[in-house]
Amino acid sequence: MPNQYKPTPPLDEIAPHILRLWKTRQTDRNMVCILRQKHIDTEHYGIGLTKLREIREGMGLQRTCQQGHTIESIHDAMIDLRQMYPKAGIREVISLLFHERDMSVARSVVSSYFAVYEPELVRERKSRCLKRRRFWAAGVNDLFVLILSYYLNTIEELGHMPLITQSDLGTENFGIANAQTLLHQCYDPDLRGMLQHRWMCSKKNTLLDHGVNEGWYDVGNTLQNMVFRWVFIPWLQRELDAYRDRINNTAKRRDRNKILPHSVPSLIYDSPEDFNALDFKVTIDRDSVDRVRELYINSAHPVFDIVPPTLGDFIQHCYDEMGCPEVTCTNVWIIMYHPLYYQMRLRKIVYCLYSRAAPIYHSVRSQMALTIWAEWVVG
Repeated sequence: MPNQYKPTPPLDEIAPHILRLWKTRQTDRNMVCILRQKHIDTEHYGIGLTKLREIREGMGLQRTCQQGHTIESIHDAMIDLRQMYPKAGIREVISLLFHERDMSVARSVVSSYFAVYEPELVRERKSRCLKRRRFWAAGVNDLFVLILSYYLNTIEELGHMPLITQSDLGTENFGIANAQTLLHQCYDPDLRGMLQHRWMCSKKNTLLDHGVNEGWYDVGNTLQNMVFRWVFIPWLQRELDAYRDRINNTAKRRDRNKILPHSVPSLIYDSPEDFNALDFKVTIDRDSVDRVRELYINSAHPVFDIVPPTLGDFIQHCYDEMGCPEVTCTNVWIIMYHPLYYQMRLRKIVYCLYSRAAPIYHSVRSQMALTIWAEWVVG
């Protein structure tokens, strides 16, 4: 695949595209084609297969054969992944190893690992007792499923909004329904009186109840609730970000009954025309998003603080004294319950911190501070 002897584009220009295509598991040949078609000025630059491989390996991106993993080399990573994904099958495990551990592992190696270390899960899968979940969409930007603040941030970044949004019937989702509908009506007055949101009757919310079942977390204890928020919310956000990145860059299993395109979601989203897919996006401007944000979101509301700032500073100090351990699914309850909570109970300065800060908070914050102090004294 010659490059017509033209110079290679600057590395800082093509490296991000190579990394993005690597995450979607494209072959080197496909990478070269996509780079030439969409990201390189072919009048001035060129790139061939040999040069791409050289650049890729220089970036530390090694293919499956180069990494040469065995069931022994993936064992420790599999033990950790099973804590979070106990039912993941071969396809999902291969994707998890690639996106979360930077390990490119052959299907035969994962299959052999299952046969040696997890034969009971293989039998469960072959018994056909597992249910497959389906998600339907007519095309790109047909629908989004987000909460209001994330939704507005997302469409502001993209510069367009979807045809429709979707959520369960919880009252916390009225905001996104109103915002989506108002934005559409601003661009198409004929839609006045018509809701541009879809309500789903079944709720799929899950509860992190392990700590409650073990007696580590009392949801009615305000102090424990504050520490729980400080530890869990950032960790869950990182997990969700990693999940989004993995799912958007992983091709779905082929389905002969599916009429929509078969490929990596991020590639379909970026270039729906390449896959004969429809794009339902509605282009918007920043001013419209700002008006809706001002109308439906109170940026000063306490809900936008994980915990009151002064308490957050104190929890951070306790966390720093622990050595700032990385929060994972295996230690998140340990970090939340043992060191942080007990250090805060032993150091009797929470009340002082809150009493100084109380005048600058809403009455809700002042009441929260008094509640924490009362529970602390009684406890």
